Amino acid sequence: MMRAGCLAMVVLALIASGANAAIIDWQAEMQRCRALRASMAPLLQAGEGISAVGRSNRSVRRCLWIQRMAVRKKIPGAENW
Repeated sequence: MMRAGCLAMVVLALIASGANAAIIDWQAEMQRCRALRASMAPLLQAGEGISAVGRSNRSVRRCLWIQRMAVRKKIPGAENW
């Protein structure tokens, strides 16, 4: 009986922490992505495609996801890459 109670408490704690982690500050994320895009501009102008750069860089992949979701949710200031 005690184990089931402890397990339930752990599961509830994990669910609660996951809910807090899912909140996204869209404006801050889009600002960070704009700064990343500006730093990548020379690579893009040199002929590297965004998908080729994105496969090797986790933050670029996250920015692509953020931008896609922001456009889908119609967040003000969202733009396609």
